[in-house]
Amino acid sequence: MAKKSYKRLGERELEVLSTVWELGEASVSDVRTVLLTRGPIAYTTVMTTMRKLADKGYLAFSEDEKQYVYRPLKSRTEVRMGLLSDLISSAFKGSSLSLVQTLVSEADISEDELREIKKVIDQLDESEAQS
Repeated sequence: MAKKSYKRLGERELEVLSTVWELGEASVSDVRTVLLTRGPIAYTTVMTTMRKLADKGYLAFSEDEKQYVYRPLKSRTEVRMGLLSDLISSAFKGSSLSLVQTLVSEADISEDELREIKKVIDQLDESEAQS
C-alpha cells in the first residue's frame, strides 16, 4: 500500500485548521471571531482558506441554517504525523535520525526542552523493554 502524502499547508491554513480543532466544528464566522482576537482578518480570507482546506481533505462541511459548518476530517495528531513524515522524506532523505540531530544541534532548544526530549526517549526505551 502506498504511503499517503499530506498536502502542504500554509501558515494561515494551519491557523484556521487549529481553530476548527479547538472548536470541534465551526462556521466561517466562528473561526473569524477567534482569529480576530489575534489580529485583523477578512471574512473572505477565512472563507477561502476553509474552502481550500475542504478541497484538500482536511475539513468537511454541511449546510446548517444557510451557513456552512465545518468539522475536521483528520485529527491534529494525524496531520502532524503526516506532515512530519513528508518532511522527513523530502528534507532528510527518509532519516528520522537526521531530523533529530538537526533539531537538537541547530534549533534553539532550551535545557528544559532537552530534558523533556530525553525523558520521552527513556520512556520509549522502557516501554520497548517491557514488550
